[in-house]
Amino acid sequence: MFTGIIEEIGIVKNASSNQLTIEAKYVLEDMRVGDSIDVDGACLTTTSVENNSFNVDLMMETIRHTSLEKLRHGSQVNLERAVTLDKRLGGHLVLGHVDDIGTILSIDLRQTDRIIEIAPPAKLMRYISRKGFIAIDGISLTITDIDAASFSVSLVKHTLKHTTLGAKMTGDNVNIEIDVIARYLERLTEFDNRELTMNFLREYGYSQKG
Repeated sequence: MFTGIIEEIGIVKNASSNQLTIEAKYVLEDMRVGDSIDVDGACLTTTSVENNSFNVDLMMETIRHTSLEKLRHGSQVNLERAVTLDKRLGGHLVLGHVDDIGTILSIDLRQTDRIIEIAPPAKLMRYISRKGFIAIDGISLTITDIDAASFSVSLVKHTLKHTTLGAKMTGDNVNIEIDVIARYLERLTEFDNRELTMNFLREYGYSQKG
């Protein structure tokens, strides 16, 4: 479990088809083999720790649903360690389970912030609502606006300086994780609708086989 508050930007030292070596400093202070680490929004498991870097393995599920396979030597990544019970929850509950990849459509530069418009896969739009939470490359953000096929988020100077979103350009890909509350609400609704249907069928004498 994470909060979406990025602790530092790491540098990819080596990237293969199934493993990443990431140079870092702050997150290494208490890191152990087997710890969970959020890398650009994806929850990964630390397989080894060195003086100034750590390794994580990439499963096929992660490769299919994230942009991590595009990382190369020198790429920057957002890093956050798993949250502990003695920390304030400054963002929102982020699982590190990336739903899919979105594309930056436009970047609107302002005096004090930056508005980024993102197009997610169409299947994710139903979970996105104005003023709701969303995690972009592991960063907890608030949705400022939506339309039929995209949504926008506002980035303040701190976010631009301390995460990789400050260097993103139009056309770049980002990892998207929808708010976990929307995920559970959909599942509950599926069961509620199924129960209502079965009650209707029983009331009017239809068998379950139909």
